[in-house]
Amino acid sequence: MMYLHDVWVNWFEGEENGYNVCHFHEWRKEDGIELLDQVPLIYVTETLYDYIENDLQDLPKPLLDSVYKRAYLRKNQERLPIEYAFVATNGTSIIAVDTMGYTLPIRKSRLIPRQERLVFDMIEKLEAVSFSFSPNQTKEYHTLSLPPHEMIGLTRKERQLKQLLMMMLDQMKQTSDISELRYWLTEWDPSKYADIQQMEFNQVWQELYDGLKCGWSQVHEELCSKMVRGQPFFEKLWELENGEISTNQSNQAYY
Repeated sequence: MMYLHDVWVNWFEGEENGYNVCHFHEWRKEDGIELLDQVPLIYVTETLYDYIENDLQDLPKPLLDSVYKRAYLRKNQERLPIEYAFVATNGTSIIAVDTMGYTLPIRKSRLIPRQERLVFDMIEKLEAVSFSFSPNQTKEYHTLSLPPHEMIGLTRKERQLKQLLMMMLDQMKQTSDISELRYWLTEWDPSKYADIQQMEFNQVWQELYDGLKCGWSQVHEELCSKMVRGQPFFEKLWELENGEISTNQSNQAYY
């Protein structure tokens, strides 16, 4: 078993999509960074790595057994064992996982650049370990879990605001208020005003969804700022994302 030591992690909890597990350059000062005193490193197949990074299903039991209480958290000079935590790589990408005592990859983190380079050095002459596993189901993407290609190239802020837009769009689908939906589609694409007034609910919703899911622009952000008004929960999320945001890159020792 290979191990990494003094590993800085920034846990993202309950994320089924790897694009929401931010790389180091997107870490923020307000993120809760932890120091793992020791953590097992496992070189896995491409298929298993994708399963770990982009899903929230049960991990292979042999994998969990192999890392059981082999990771330690350093806290206040104490060395505390973690039931199931490890760093996985497929040879090109890396992700740290903590199941929080369950069998699912509940918490995920990227590594700092210096430790990423160390991982690649450690596995350079090795072959991936194969663990047999059977996914419970084929993963399906939807409004609240967009496919990766819809998030490629976006910053952390843009991804968060896009997900906020999707949450509000999903809410509108539940409330089924066609007047509200027509209003927002007209805001999004004023040139279609006359056509929008003739559309049925499902057509209006699909038209707005198809427009909003593609990329990110100033128009997306302006629409989002208008849609959150008067909705306290969504307003709070907007304010959190548009507050003073800065990346935590002050410690060059990380590199």
